[in-house]
Amino acid sequence: MTTAKVLPLDEILRQQSRLRGLAGARPASVLEVSTLVSMGVLAGLLTAFVQLNLRLPGHHILFAVFPMALGIALVPRRRAGLLMALSALGCTGGLHLAGVGLGGVGAMTSLLATGPLLDLALRWGRSGTRLYVAFVAAGAASNALAFVVRGAAKAFAFQGLAGGRAFGGWWPEAMATYAAAGIAAGLISAAAWFRLRERTWQSGAAGGRTPPDAG
Repeated sequence: MTTAKVLPLDEILRQQSRLRGLAGARPASVLEVSTLVSMGVLAGLLTAFVQLNLRLPGHHILFAVFPMALGIALVPRRRAGLLMALSALGCTGGLHLAGVGLGGVGAMTSLLATGPLLDLALRWGRSGTRLYVAFVAAGAASNALAFVVRGAAKAFAFQGLAGGRAFGGWWPEAMATYAAAGIAAGLISAAAWFRLRERTWQSGAAGGRTPPDAG
């Protein structure tokens, strides 16, 4: 099976990216695949090592969404999010085997869930307002899963996973902050790497205008 079938180009996302992406009509190149893998590894490293000490439950979602959104902006191909998630899993798995302490179970959940959720959401919303909504939905859904997993660890007092405050004092605040952080991470990432409006040449295509990179 070729990379053209595994990672097919999403032309609409390519047009909406603020960056001059690496993807073309050809099958995914080694550079494109390497870029996606690198973004997944970067997300894993940020989640594992960066501590902002914000005392805001759920804020680690930004470390997953932002680099993965960058990866999609550079390589706008379907299932790019899944590849980045697998790369993040490989990165954190390697760190664990090396004896490096990782982030909390909630942060790890959002790290691994974000890529596939972005793939799913962006199948529905690939341009305009719907694209931004798709990023927000993916961020919120990923952090909702993280909240459930983190909450379960606290509720059942799993050793080495719960940490921090007890479940009773944690969940009322965390429910709000996890949701807010997921929404904010999705919106910030979408605004940073993708246009809200379609490119001018698209809206004028009916008048015979051609894209600037055509031909």
